[in-house]
Amino acid sequence: MGKHTGTDQTFQNRMKKAGAVLSKAVDRFEVTILVVSTAALAILLIINVIMRNVYRSIHFAEELSRLFIMLITFVGTSYAARKARHIRMGALLELLPTKVEKVLIIIISIISAAIFFILGAIALEYVIVLYQRQTVTSSLRAPYWTFVLIAPIGLFMASFQYVRTVIKNFKEEEVWLSPEQKGEFEDEAVMLEEAKASMTFGSELPKEST
Repeated sequence: MGKHTGTDQTFQNRMKKAGAVLSKAVDRFEVTILVVSTAALAILLIINVIMRNVYRSIHFAEELSRLFIMLITFVGTSYAARKARHIRMGALLELLPTKVEKVLIIIISIISAAIFFILGAIALEYVIVLYQRQTVTSSLRAPYWTFVLIAPIGLFMASFQYVRTVIKNFKEEEVWLSPEQKGEFEDEAVMLEEAKASMTFGSELPKEST
């Protein structure tokens, strides 16, 4: 009996570690895509404006801009679902009892997961059609399905994050807005506590004698 309990505990610890590693990897992937795409889009648009006034516009600027916008949109959708950054009636939920709030969060997450999964399936079908037709972009002559592939990936990832939210709320007693966000202003509260800690640490340093 004790051996089984120890084995189960070890397995749970390994699963938690694996989940933490996977969560960090997903976070790094999404943040990198968002930062690089936003910076590249800004640089491309600035260069295109300069070239338009100096000589002529870059002929593939519109296609690349469309790609960066799709990357930002669909990767940002998954990121917002994981960090509870989608628009919601937060003030209304906070007025409700905790149990009612938890039930509503679970219902909303289930509906959101289903909707994003359906949208992801539709987007995947569209990508398959583009691949079968060998559709290419007009300027770069690149396969158009590679531009749209991020749509089903981002939508499926967002659906998965809402499924994680449902599981998290069933496992934990507190209300979780997302799998990684408990409170509405959790990130801001952590930043405030770190700022207070640094100020306290600075005030406790011994002053140099003059």
